Amino acid sequence: MAAATTMTWHEELATLVGDTGVRLPAAAAPAPNSGAAAVGGGWYGEEEEGKVEEGWAQQARGFAESTAEMLRELGLGVWDVAAQSLAGAEDSELARRLRRPAAAAGKRLSFMNEYLPEDRDPVRCWAVVAAVAFVALLVLGVGSGDDTPVEQPKKLYISPPNAKRFQLPDGRHLAYEEKGISAGRARFSLVAPHSFLSSRLAGIPGISSSLLEEFGARLVTYDLPGFGESDPHPGRNLNSSALDMLHLADALGIVDKFWVVGYSGGGMHAWSALRYIPDRVAGAAMFAPMVNPYDSKMTKDEKRKIWDRWSTKRKLMHILARRFPSLLRLFYHRSFLSGKQGQPESWLSLSTGKRDKTLLEAPMFNAFWEKDVAESVRQGDAQPFVEEAVLQVSDWGFSLSDIQMQKKEDQGVFEFIKSLFSQAEREWVGFLGPIHIWQGMDDRVVPPSATEFARRMVPGATVHKLLDEGHFSYFCFCDECHRQIFSTLFGTPQGPLNPVPEPSEVAREPTEETSPAYEEEEEEVAEQEQETSGLA
Repeated sequence: MAAATTMTWHEELATLVGDTGVRLPAAAAPAPNSGAAAVGGGWYGEEEEGKVEEGWAQQARGFAESTAEMLRELGLGVWDVAAQSLAGAEDSELARRLRRPAAAAGKRLSFMNEYLPEDRDPVRCWAVVAAVAFVALLVLGVGSGDDTPVEQPKKLYISPPNAKRFQLPDGRHLAYEEKGISAGRARFSLVAPHSFLSSRLAGIPGISSSLLEEFGARLVTYDLPGFGESDPHPGRNLNSSALDMLHLADALGIVDKFWVVGYSGGGMHAWSALRYIPDRVAGAAMFAPMVNPYDSKMTKDEKRKIWDRWSTKRKLMHILARRFPSLLRLFYHRSFLSGKQGQPESWLSLSTGKRDKTLLEAPMFNAFWEKDVAESVRQGDAQPFVEEAVLQVSDWGFSLSDIQMQKKEDQGVFEFIKSLFSQAEREWVGFLGPIHIWQGMDDRVVPPSATEFARRMVPGATVHKLLDEGHFSYFCFCDECHRQIFSTLFGTPQGPLNPVPEPSEVAREPTEETSPAYEEEEEEVAEQEQETSGLA
């Protein structure tokens, strides 16, 4: 016992962990012939005579260093145990069963490696990404415990059904809406398929009835299958979309050709009309039209320019739509199908510029947005939205280059040699009507590079570049912009066909009592008859 009382706490700790090689200045071993320490000496008492007194700072430092050394030894021991336990695990029954599914899952997820630097090992990188994501979720979970009251979003108000509908040949019903001039007096007819998370109520947002009257235009909008009050069509594609437009035009008495309007995601359906029913389309008015970001004819540089302008969340939504479309339901039910009101940037995963931000904050746009979204999600089914998202990133059934193709003719040897020395005028087949594309240069939803690709694929298209304009600012609630658009499409306003005459200009039918000229004419006729009878 006496020997035990002479040991300092450093020595006692050293007996537990062994010789670690750590030497503390104040914890030197006592001399072999030194006397016993006084009772109570050590940490709280006086040290042995002849030794330097150990201060609090040195004691704390020594305790921390010793604790760190113990933890290090413990970690090495755990590592050795784990290594020994996992030795030969590759040959175990569990490993053999999991090897094939793990390889299949790794192959399916290998496309994600394209976003990693070339000099990085995917296994290590994705392990780090998973760890960081887990920590981020923990931080978000802790932050969500804030007791600060937050204003709850308002519920969407869905009005009672009130749309006009007609039956398609396959039995489905299509809901539509008309604005502007009536069918018999319309000089121009426009058909507008809506974009994603929209409805027939959109059309050209904010367009005035007076402008439509001035140009003699009739604007027809309709709900895509499963949107608004239109019946769903599970097997729909872009060919069936073009046929729906054709049946709509026939049902509404549009005898002549009509113009098709394509805005954002609605541009996909407008392109299909130019491809599948070109004989019924007079022209196309496109506004930042959507293109397939996976188009096989798109160069790597064109793809990079498009993807670089999108937000991370929007990129993820496109990847899910192409690879794992079933997961989109979860996102949709947590956002615009939740029954709550929300902002376009959040629900559509958008990044907006200065002018778009200003417009989206305006009360008139918010009122339109709430009404349009409520009508779009009326049926509460995620399937139509999943189908629309998948259509955007899947094979369209055609390429934009198929809309206008150079005419190919069988040439003999003489014609071929002649073409080498002369610039023969190119002849095109397909849709040869006017195609106008308006593109905001500050558009971050459908980047300008997408329109550049469309222009390369469709040589006959005319592109109008709009400096400082975004995705919404030129197309929505801009009277002067709408006038510029109609003037470009239709020229000088000529009003409707067969204008209704003003009440003051309506000619009254003359009566016998109120028309002296008529009485004089009758008298002259009677005199002529008497003269004729006398001569006879």
